Amino acid sequence: MPAETPEEELIALVDQLNNDPKIHGILVQLPLPGHIDEGKVLLKILPEKDVDGFHPVNVGKMVVGEPGFLPCTPYGIQMLLIRSGIETKGKHVVVVGRSNIVGKPIANILLQKKEGANAVVTVVHTAAPDMSYFIRQADILIVAAGRPEMITADMVKEGVVVIDVGINRVDDPSRERGYRLTGDVDFAGVSEKASYITPVPGGVGPMTITMLLNNTVESAKRTIG
Repeated sequence: MPAETPEEELIALVDQLNNDPKIHGILVQLPLPGHIDEGKVLLKILPEKDVDGFHPVNVGKMVVGEPGFLPCTPYGIQMLLIRSGIETKGKHVVVVGRSNIVGKPIANILLQKKEGANAVVTVVHTAAPDMSYFIRQADILIVAAGRPEMITADMVKEGVVVIDVGINRVDDPSRERGYRLTGDVDFAGVSEKASYITPVPGGVGPMTITMLLNNTVESAKRTIG
């Protein structure tokens, strides 16, 4: 839809998709143009079609541990850990960043008393006088701070598992496009100490897309019954 689309028209489309039994998943690509109230639009999506997992109903279910749609990036992180055979039960997971998209939901997901979770979770953010104090304690470090290469080798312990969610453009005149993509972790340095570490790009990003498709298939199954 064009950027000039009126808010009422977008909401009307969401209503149309809500009422279409052939549509099993709805995702609103954010950010929206300034004249449209994002919250108002997102609340219009039926929770049972909210495959992005951001409707307050699904967020509430996630927090209390009831079945619902989990946000795609945190869900992808959990699947990375499970499929890689990394034990989370009783491990100290340190999450750097407290966004509604990654930080808060992954902390809640890994706190649950379930398989692939049951961790001791610390959330670190900019209010901490010394973030590295907590980061050095991490058995599993999940970084979603939006600051290029902020985590360096001296800030992590040997054998740490590192999930780098950041994706940042850094000026690089040597590249044809004039920039390179980097994560929130200094990959070269930290990989010397980490037992596992995700690359940027190519790590968490593809998992986000995968879990979106997974949620959509799950929604279709529930609809069919």
